[in-house]
Amino acid sequence: ACGCGNFLVVAYRELRELELQIMERLQDLTGGQTVLLDSGAGLRVSLSQFHGIEIEEWPAKIAETALFIADHQANRRMMETVGIAPDRLPLKTGAKIVRDNALGIDWSWVLQPSDNAIIVGNPPFIGLSLRSVEQTNDLKNVWGKDYHGSLDFVSGWYKKAADFIGSTQARAAFVSTSSICQGEQVAPLWGPLLNSGIRIDFAHQTFAWTSEATGKAAVHVVIVGFSRMGKTKPVLYCYEDIKGDPISMPVKSISPYLLEGPPLVVEPRSKPLSSSITEVRYGNKPTDGGHLIIEVEDHAEFMADESAAKYVRPFVGARELLHDTPRWCLWLVDLDPADYKASKLLQDRIEGVRRFRSESKAASTRDAAATARIFRQVAQPENDYLCIPQHVSERRTVFPAKRLSSAVIASNANFIADDPDGLLFSVISSSAFLAWQAAVGGKIKSDLRFSKQGVWNTFPLPLLSEMHRTQLIAAGQEIQVARAKYPNRSLAELYEPNAMPLDLIKAHSVLDRVMDAALFGRKKASDNITRLGLLFELYESMTTKKG
Repeated sequence: ACGCGNFLVVAYRELRELELQIMERLQDLTGGQTVLLDSGAGLRVSLSQFHGIEIEEWPAKIAETALFIADHQANRRMMETVGIAPDRLPLKTGAKIVRDNALGIDWSWVLQPSDNAIIVGNPPFIGLSLRSVEQTNDLKNVWGKDYHGSLDFVSGWYKKAADFIGSTQARAAFVSTSSICQGEQVAPLWGPLLNSGIRIDFAHQTFAWTSEATGKAAVHVVIVGFSRMGKTKPVLYCYEDIKGDPISMPVKSISPYLLEGPPLVVEPRSKPLSSSITEVRYGNKPTDGGHLIIEVEDHAEFMADESAAKYVRPFVGARELLHDTPRWCLWLVDLDPADYKASKLLQDRIEGVRRFRSESKAASTRDAAATARIFRQVAQPENDYLCIPQHVSERRTVFPAKRLSSAVIASNANFIADDPDGLLFSVISSSAFLAWQAAVGGKIKSDLRFSKQGVWNTFPLPLLSEMHRTQLIAAGQEIQVARAKYPNRSLAELYEPNAMPLDLIKAHSVLDRVMDAALFGRKKASDNITRLGLLFELYESMTTKKG
């Protein structure tokens, strides 16, 4: 998918410039004598070494022409610098730009695989919901039995490149959407590649890339370079500011999550890996067309209706949980027929739900019109519970969950869990869990996305001793005490990184010491990078035993 050849043009230009610098230096060393690097054309770098595949005819033609222009410009500079340049007229040799579907063509027909082959590109970023039927079929054909519906379109180029590399020492690198190294895509993409012997040679962690196209849309991308068994010394490029410059860091190995770590993937699980924690589940899903939800402007009207007011409950999505935004819902699981008959408000809202569900294209939703008074999916606990937002800002230094009364209804924008003693609250409030979440969880742009199967169920918490369990619960209770001192602050305000109350910071520090001891024993984990390395070791150990 070489498009108009931007990557090829830049690569050709830079290689010619390097070659010219060598010629200049040799000229200096020989007292001004022009030294040709090749006894024939005088150059080692030629257009015939450059190849591309592009599905559209016009961009393919532009790529060919752009490379001729780049060659002409390089030759002019060579003449100005060393006094000699090749004569290209008439044009006989050019780059090989093949007009074809890059996911359908055999790449070895374009270029024979060899140890010297280098593949670069910026393949298209197209998620599942935006792909055409033809594109999905292309991806299925490329991946075969390993196809997974979550894979981004760009993943097809990774598989094609790995197949092209084969047993050679060829290398590849792609600019890609960040999602291929986050969340549920990691296992289906990197699992087969790692199993085939592919290793990551270098990687740029997520950064903001602004296109030069009209509109200058900024996207969050990564760059991943890989080869067979990773023969080069790995280098990781980290970004303190995703809009800033990277910091290079030599590492022992790079994990598919683009962190220093072993080449392993975290496989989603239907049950928690740890026997010390219990399951989480989705919150309550209305599927109601908004008719069971009471916004601020309607609240007074419902509270003035004696029959309807009985069923008004606080309702929290992720935003309401984090920012204490007021919102309510009608919770009509135990609706009294007498109240229904007495309230026009209840009748109208229930009829609105029935009508909305009846008109749905989904058969299961149409069936739910028969129980229009209740949420489409009901998961509300009978006792106090832990509420976990699905999405939180990447700026958070703590994953901000909250214990709620059973009278507060949590929407499906949250996860919920029975947590009678507060252990789960302590686990999710620890720095170790946040490090795990940030590494293996998915993201919306750069915001953290909690998941049940990919994050919670894979968290490698060993079997807790009674002492560690008691200490964790007690540490979590101290966090609750510290929070309670600031009743007018929302979770978002309490956990503003630059304005956290000092006593809350201290309470979390105590929790982290207890959690680190429970996880790692005497091994020290002074920061999240160290914690992650130890967590991956634990994960590998625990999954090997269970396997």
